[in-house]
Amino acid sequence: MDKNRVLSVRELNLAAKQIIESGIPLLWVHGEVSNFVAAASGHWYFSLKDEVAQVRCVMFRHKSQYLDFKPANGMQVEVLALATLYEARGDFQLNLEKMRPAGLGALYEAFEQLKNKLEGEGLFDAERKRTLPLLPKQIGIVTSPQAAALRDVLRTLANRMPSVPVVLYPTPVQGEGAAQKIAQAIRTASQRAECDVLIVCRGGGSIEDLWAFNEEVVARAIAASHIPVVSGVGHETDSTIADFVADLRAATPTAAAQAVVPDREELRQRLAQQRQRLWRAVTRQFEQYMQRVDYLQRRLLHPAQRIRQQVERLLALRQRMHLANTNAVQRGRWHWNGLWQRLRGLRPDVARRCDQQANHVQRLNAAMRHTLDRHDARLVALQQHLQLLDPQQVLARGYSMVRDAQGNIVVSSRQIKLGETLEIAFAQGGAQALVQEKRESNTD
Repeated sequence: MDKNRVLSVRELNLAAKQIIESGIPLLWVHGEVSNFVAAASGHWYFSLKDEVAQVRCVMFRHKSQYLDFKPANGMQVEVLALATLYEARGDFQLNLEKMRPAGLGALYEAFEQLKNKLEGEGLFDAERKRTLPLLPKQIGIVTSPQAAALRDVLRTLANRMPSVPVVLYPTPVQGEGAAQKIAQAIRTASQRAECDVLIVCRGGGSIEDLWAFNEEVVARAIAASHIPVVSGVGHETDSTIADFVADLRAATPTAAAQAVVPDREELRQRLAQQRQRLWRAVTRQFEQYMQRVDYLQRRLLHPAQRIRQQVERLLALRQRMHLANTNAVQRGRWHWNGLWQRLRGLRPDVARRCDQQANHVQRLNAAMRHTLDRHDARLVALQQHLQLLDPQQVLARGYSMVRDAQGNIVVSSRQIKLGETLEIAFAQGGAQALVQEKRESNTD
C-alpha cells in the first residue's frame, strides 16, 4: 500500500479487517461471558474476558439456535470463532461459529467419536428398532431408587395402567462406576426375561451428570438386550448415546412411561367403541339372517301345492307347444302358397313371345332396307360430286393444265420466265411450249 496515499476511515477499517481475517485462522478461545445481550432478532452479543483482557463477541441467530444451552454472565465458555473487524465502528470482535461450556470440550469430543463409531456399526439403524408391546404384562425400570425420575414414572404408570406390575432394577445413574452398573442392570433384566419392556431413565442434569448414559458399555448393553428398551434420560433438549441405541427415545422419563403403556381411560373408550361397533355388526348380521329366513319361508311350499304348480306349468307348456305347432304349419302353408304364386308369375307366355319376335323381325327388315336405300342414295351423290371434281372431266370440256419444269401447276404468269419450257396437259395427250412472251393480268 502506498504510504503517501490518504485513506478514508472506511478504507482503513476494510484494510485492517482483511489483514485480521487473513492472518488469524478459525480458533477456539476460552473466557468468561460478560454483558450478555440477546437481541430481539435472535442474535447474541457479549464480551469474553479473562483476568487482564476482553474481546467483543457476536453469535448470529442461524448459529445460536442450534445450541442446547443459553449463556449467562459469569459462565465460563469455549468458543470457536473467526477474528474480524466491525467496519462501522472499527471494533475488533469475534464472530462465533460454535460455543460450549468450558471444560467440556473433551467430553463433547468423546461423545462425537463414540456416536460416529456406533453409528458406523449400525447400532442406530431404524431397521433394528423393535416395536413396543401394546399391552405389556410387566414393565422393568432401570434407575436409582432415590431418583425423582422413578417417582414420575411410577406415578404415570399408576395413572395410566395400575394393573401392570413393575420390576425395579436398582442402579446408580451418575458418579464413579455408574455406567458399568447401569449396563449390568440392563443385562440382568434381559437375562431374567420377566418383563415385556424396559425403561432406562433418570432426570435432567449437566452433561457430566448424564455422562454415564454416554458410555459405550451402556450402549452395548442396550443393543444386546432381548427386551425392547425405552430411553427416558434427561429433559427434552438432552441427548445421550443411550437415546440413539434404544428402540424408542422418550423426551423425559414421564414420556417414557406414557410410551410403554396405553392410557386406561383411552383403552376403555376404545373398548367401548369396539363393543358398540361389534354389537352393531352382530345386530346387522342377525337382521340379515332374519330377512333371509323370511325369504326362504316364502319360497318354501307344501309338496301338494308344488305338484299342482308343476302340473299347471306342464299344461301351459303343452298348450304353448300345440299353438307353436299350429302356427308353424300355417306359416309353412303361407310360404308354399307364396312360392306357387311367384312360380306362376315367372312362367313365360310363349305365344305372346312369338308374336313379339315376328314383329321385331319385320321391324328389323324394314329398318335394314331403309338403311341400305339411304346409304345407296348417299353413295350415288358422292360419286356424282366426285366426278364433278375429277380434273379429266374439266379437261374434257376444253380446259388444259400447265406445269413448269419442276412439275408445279402454273396458275399465274408471274410463276414463269421467258424462255422457260412448260408442260401442257390436255384431256387426251399433252405438249411442250416455250415461253416467248408474258402478259400480266389487269386484276393483279
